[in-house]
Amino acid sequence: MRLVFAGTPEVAVPSLDALAGSHHELVAVITRPDAPAGRGRKLVASPVAQRAEELGLPVLKPGHPRDPDFQAALRDLRPDCCAVVAYGALLPQSALDIPVHGWVNLHFSALPAWRGAAPVQHALWAGDEVTGATTFRIVKELDAGPTFGVMTERIRPADTAGDLLARLAEGGAGLLVATVDGIEDGSLEARPQQAEGVSLAPKITVDDARVVWDEPAVGVDRRIRACTPGPGAWSTHEGERIKIGPVTVCPDRDGLAPGVLDVTKNAVYVGTGTVPVRLGEVKAFGKKQMGAADWARGVRLETGARFA
Repeated sequence: MRLVFAGTPEVAVPSLDALAGSHHELVAVITRPDAPAGRGRKLVASPVAQRAEELGLPVLKPGHPRDPDFQAALRDLRPDCCAVVAYGALLPQSALDIPVHGWVNLHFSALPAWRGAAPVQHALWAGDEVTGATTFRIVKELDAGPTFGVMTERIRPADTAGDLLARLAEGGAGLLVATVDGIEDGSLEARPQQAEGVSLAPKITVDDARVVWDEPAVGVDRRIRACTPGPGAWSTHEGERIKIGPVTVCPDRDGLAPGVLDVTKNAVYVGTGTVPVRLGEVKAFGKKQMGAADWARGVRLETGARFA
């Protein structure tokens, strides 16, 4: 089939590579426009755009997929199907109607669970034991289209959102190719999603990522891992924001009041609503990321200090 691929972040690159290496004819790539990045805030092409250029593929960067010029260019490409992974813009019906077999999305959850922008983060935060990836035909309602296939992935105890998403991106790339193969030969038929079990996964904000030390240790742990690497869990010490990496729950250690720090030679512990947690790496504003004990020595932190 003639394919057009739509995607933007690094997590979409494995699917782009898989489709480019398949027997299908990948004729173009759609991605979001170049965006400011780094200290200089220079415009930088998306990871998908950069990889597409390496592969020698034409790249379309519409300001919005409703743009008439973009839709005309897409029609001229005559795609049989458009494959989508984390493109980042809502598709109007006029664009959805262009490819013969519609737009097939790879979504990083086992639908109908966790529809929305942050399915991996919400699965971790909720303490799910298993998640997955699903291919489905895009319809106007968010992530509600009929599904083609699903893969499952067990969530490991120390997984961050970045860890889990990387595995789903690799496994999901094979699922996406298999889905396109099945659409081509007629062996796959999209089936409506179940009405039961729907849950929503809205984007996680910086405010959401603030650690609530009154929560049980397991909740603190889940929030931090769900927000790693982005937007990054954080707390404040003496009014300064500190980014906090994954922690270790310490059920055998004496309790501390929520947010209170216990500083030893080689470790920093923080009280929660239940048992303490041991800090891993932290990052103060304008500083490099470092181990919590090194940070504590640098700022001369003592036991009894507090995170707010």
